[in-house]
Amino acid sequence: MRLGGRLAGAIEVLADIETRKRPVADALKDWGLAHRFAGSGDRAAIGNIVYDALRMKLSHAYLMDSDSATALGHAVMFRQWGVSPDELAGELEGDKFAPEPLTAGMVAAFASRKLEDAPLHVQGDIPEWVQPSFEENFDEDWIAEAQALAGRPALDLRVNTLKATRDKVLKALDRSGVEPAAIARNGIRVRAGEGASRLPNVTAEISFEKGWFEVQDEGSQIVADLVMPKEGDQILDYCAGGGGKTLAMAAAMNNKGQIHAYDTDRKRLAPIIERLKRAGTRNVQVHDRLEGLKPFAGKFDRVLVDAPCTGTGTWRRRPDTKWRLTQKNLEERLGQQQEALAGASSFVRPGGHLIYVTCSVLPEENEAQVYAFCEDNPEFEILSAADAWADLFGTDKKQPWSADMKTVTLTPASTDTDGFFFCLMGRKG
Repeated sequence: MRLGGRLAGAIEVLADIETRKRPVADALKDWGLAHRFAGSGDRAAIGNIVYDALRMKLSHAYLMDSDSATALGHAVMFRQWGVSPDELAGELEGDKFAPEPLTAGMVAAFASRKLEDAPLHVQGDIPEWVQPSFEENFDEDWIAEAQALAGRPALDLRVNTLKATRDKVLKALDRSGVEPAAIARNGIRVRAGEGASRLPNVTAEISFEKGWFEVQDEGSQIVADLVMPKEGDQILDYCAGGGGKTLAMAAAMNNKGQIHAYDTDRKRLAPIIERLKRAGTRNVQVHDRLEGLKPFAGKFDRVLVDAPCTGTGTWRRRPDTKWRLTQKNLEERLGQQQEALAGASSFVRPGGHLIYVTCSVLPEENEAQVYAFCEDNPEFEILSAADAWADLFGTDKKQPWSADMKTVTLTPASTDTDGFFFCLMGRKG
């Protein structure tokens, strides 16, 4: 397919997402099934246009004076793919598969409008109602932080040190353009591409089947490291989900000690079984019923609460969720987080640690939660993450966002990772 066909396909998908209010992955899958003639490169390019459009939906719409699928698709070409309006017009001329041309009004708007004249939340490409939260969390840097959440993410991998070294995996994946991660000690990165370029399918590699590495954002690797799991520890991963952090901690413990992975959602938990087998992990017990954990109340050295959240820190990877998020969603998550903290805290032994993590950058879900929890539960106190950060990653690398280095927030702008919040709390002995 030429560019015109790819752009037309992306516009179809964008219109489908808007009309039927459906997840972007579902819309792209259905488009591919209905257009089997499209090759893998075409599907990847169409997916890139769609995701790029959704990441910068508000600013694209402002500059085009239209939020139509046609306007958004063309804005991606102009602003993110480096194709000028004249170049695109020449490319599309005579292409029977090309989309309808822009209206005169859209052309005039793009030629005359400037982003700095747009409302601030439009400049940041975030919903207007979350602007106060960004301002509270990031002060005068909030627009830069918001804009960084509208960029393309890299593909990050974590070396499974139970089976391989980072050098070994780098060599095995050398044709995929890999490089060592900037912060995570066992991380590997494939940089985000531009335009129609696509990331390599690393899960098709033999080294993946052998369990040498896992796909895991560098930020997720970092917060798993900050838990400071040690050989012989007894650890509870209270909201384990698919098990990414469980696997990272198990490798750090060299299969010595014990991790109990628990989640109430069996569907989310199910992938952990196959992942544990592939990784060669032998020190993890999986639970989908709280009753199985009751004998361990007050006995764990470390309890990790990877709490349910709005996922604002993952907006680069899931930009459609940015525009579906509501105040009601946030309020529901706040209640779930409080329940998770209350339930998990009973498993921490005196002198042990309770760790609270979210993939959110909203202070309501982060600092507000842990400070309120410690106020209501004075047997817990917030401990500084600064020493752990310095010991693990040094002070010469990018640093997370923090007012006092007690709690830390990783972001695309500060650490070049997804957004994550980390807080370490100690239970008084």
